[in-house]
Amino acid sequence: MATRDDILVIGLGRFGRALAETLLSLGHEVMAVDADAQACQECSQTIGHVVQADATSTDALRQVGAGEFRTAVVAIGNDIQASIMATYALVDLGIPRIWAKAITAQHGAILQRVGAHRVVFPERDMGVRVAHTMLGRTIDYVELDDEFVLIETTVPRQLAGRMIGEAQVRSKFDVSILCVKRPGGRFTYATQDTLLNLGDLVVVFGPTRSAEEFAALD
Repeated sequence: MATRDDILVIGLGRFGRALAETLLSLGHEVMAVDADAQACQECSQTIGHVVQADATSTDALRQVGAGEFRTAVVAIGNDIQASIMATYALVDLGIPRIWAKAITAQHGAILQRVGAHRVVFPERDMGVRVAHTMLGRTIDYVELDDEFVLIETTVPRQLAGRMIGEAQVRSKFDVSILCVKRPGGRFTYATQDTLLNLGDLVVVFGPTRSAEEFAALD
C-alpha cells in the first residue's frame, strides 16, 4: 500500500528519471511506470520499483496499484497524446495531486483542463534561467511567479565595504538581500548589519525588474 509520501512517476525519459532518482534521494518511495521495456530495465538499478505498463490505460494503472498513490507526476516527454491520456487516467483513478510536464502553452492548458493540478514547463523554465545567467552578474535565477524572482549574484562594486542597512538596499533598489556567502564559505542569513564585500555572493528577492537591475549594477 502506498503511503502519503510515496510518489508515482509516469515516464522514464531524462526528466522523469532525474525526478524519480532525486525523490528517492530525498527519502520518498517511488514507483516508476513506463511502457518501454528498455527504459524500465535501464532504470531498475537506480530507481528499484519500476513497472512496465501502459500508463494511458486506467485499467493498466489500476492493476499495478497506481490508484493507491496520493501524488503522481506525468513526466512523459514529446508524446503529447500519451501525456494527456495518462493524466486523464490518473484523474479517473482519483489521485489527489497530479503534476504534469508540458512542452507548449497549449499542451499545458489541455493538461489543466483534463485535471492536472500543477503543470510544469522544464524546458522553457531552464531556457529562461540560463538566458538570465548569461547577462550581468547573475549566477542563478528563479522565477517565483510572473512578478517576483530570486537571483543569486555578486556584490556590486558600489556597495562593497558597506553594511546592508547603511547602503539602504531595500529603499534604493527595491530588493531584499536574503543571504550572503563569503568566498570559500557558506551562505548565512543577511541582516541590516551584514557587511558586503567585493566577491561575496548574495541572494536577492524582489520584483523582477528591480532584481534584474540590481544584478546589472557595476
